[in-house]
This record gives sequence, structure tokens and C-alpha cells, in this order.
Amino acid sequence: MPSRATRPPKNTPTVKPLLGISLKVLSALVFTMMSATLKTLTARYPVGEIVFFRSAFALLPLLVWLKWQGDLINAVRTKNVVGHFKRGFIGTSGMYLGFAALTYLPLHEAIAIGYASPLIVVILAALLLNETVRAYRWTAVAVGFVGVLIMLSPYLKVETFAGGLGAGPTLGAICALAGAFCSAGAMIQVRRLTATEKTGAIVFYFFILASALSLFTIPFGWRMPDAPDLALFIVVGFLGGVGQILVTQSYRYADTSVIAPFEYTTMIWALLFGWFVFGDLPTLTMLTGASIVTATGLFIVWREHRIGLLRTKEFQASPQRPGV
Repeated sequence: MPSRATRPPKNTPTVKPLLGISLKVLSALVFTMMSATLKTLTARYPVGEIVFFRSAFALLPLLVWLKWQGDLINAVRTKNVVGHFKRGFIGTSGMYLGFAALTYLPLHEAIAIGYASPLIVVILAALLLNETVRAYRWTAVAVGFVGVLIMLSPYLKVETFAGGLGAGPTLGAICALAGAFCSAGAMIQVRRLTATEKTGAIVFYFFILASALSLFTIPFGWRMPDAPDLALFIVVGFLGGVGQILVTQSYRYADTSVIAPFEYTTMIWALLFGWFVFGDLPTLTMLTGASIVTATGLFIVWREHRIGLLRTKEFQASPQRPGV
């Protein structure tokens, strides 16, 4: 029987990589189901109204989960109201643009263009957080943006602008890319918030602020949903809340470098939903660009993992200071 001194701390999370990966893949499926359900609503309701219901109904599963975790008080306790507002404003803008992209683009294309977000995070981290970005990552980012340009190329032809942007796929592609920039900015703000804020508080205040900010779009034509559509709105919010819980839990059981690559399984689900639900088939151009962006994203994750291992070895090999 192990002695008291050799037992792991009570609150130390158990490392279960397979469970963590399974939760991440499941969260990707849940978020894709949410996006597919949203796409059925974008043709009938303003985007601002969709943002409201998606955020408001996501609070219910989140609060139930926080209560079950015994962490509900931390969801309303904050030391950085201004930081939450910044994250809420940027994140809500990204949500709005992402939902707008779903209005004009096939599901898989909107999601694929959104893969530019991790590449943009690298740039913003260097500019805003003063993180060191070495040549390998800069090269990966450059190659990744080549993939983004390939995906956007069908929408960047001169003839597509001849009659103005209008309400077509080109506008959807621009919204998807702008949404990726906002999502990257929101992630940078989340990194800043984690210095003082609990995860529950970050998610809780985001949903509250997104719901509140979306109310400002009421003058632009909200309409009362009928019973079937209200049920779909509830499903969207519930899936969003559950997806957030699943992705949060996944990082409890495995390292970020292990979990992060499985974010790209959303493309598999998006292709399947797009094909069977909406009858959309991907073009060779889109698949080529998405493959390049996915490969560079995976390379960045692998590179960060390798750097982390090297730093750990260097620390372990360095002579310890007296008394440490």
C-alpha cells in the first residue's frame, strides 16, 4: 500500500489520453451538428436573432454542468470585467460573421475557411502577446495562407465582383475569413483572461454578453419563431452548451498538443452532413486548400509539442539552485 507521501494530490486530474481524444472528437461532432442545424435557420431568421438564441439557450447546460462540478460560484466571480467585455465583443462579432457565412456557403466550405483562425492566432500572439515565433512556424503560417487563398480563389475572380458583392458566395467567403480573424482575436483575449479567471467564468460571461449584444440587432428585423423553429433554436443552444462542456472536459484528460489536432475532424463531419443533409459535394479546389491548411495546422501543433519536450529536458538537465 503506497504511503501518504507517495499518493498523488487529490485534485490532480487523471491522465487518460484516449478519453480526452474521444471527448474532443465528440465535441467536434456536436459543434458540426449545431452548425448544420443553424444552416437550416439562416434562410428564415436574421443572424443577430440566431446569435441570441444560440447563446441564451447554451447557458442552461453550462449552468447545470457548473453546478454539478460544484463550481457555480466561480462562474459569476470575476476580477476582469473589461477583459470579459473585450472577449465578448470580439467573440460575438466572430459568431455573427460565422453564422452569416453559413447563409451563403456550403457547410464544409464555411468550416474549412474558418481553419485560418489557428494560423492568425500565431501572428496575433507574436504581435500582441510578444510570444517568440520561430522560422518553422512562420513558414507553416505562410504555407497555410496559401491554402486559404486556394480555398478563396473561386470567390476572388474579377467577374464575381462585376455586379457587386450582393448576397452571394463571395460575401459568404469574406464573412468566413473575417470571422476567422475575430475568432483568433477572441482566443488571444481568452489567453489573457486565463491569468486571473476561471474557465467557467470565461464561458459564462461570454454567453451572457453575446446574448446581450445580439439584442441590439432587434431593429434590423427579428421575427417570432414558430414552434418547430423555436425547438430548433433550443437544440442549437443546447448543442452549443454541450459542445463547450465536452471540449473543456477533453483538456482535463490529455495535453493540449494531444487534443488539438482532432479539431480538424470537424471537416469529416461537415463533409458528411453537407453531403447527406444539404446535397453539397466539395470541389477539388476546396479539398486541396483545406488539406494544406489542415496539414500546416497539424505541423504547428507538432512543432509546439517538440519545443515543449526540449524545454522540459533542458530544465531537467540544468543544475538545480541550492534550496530548490
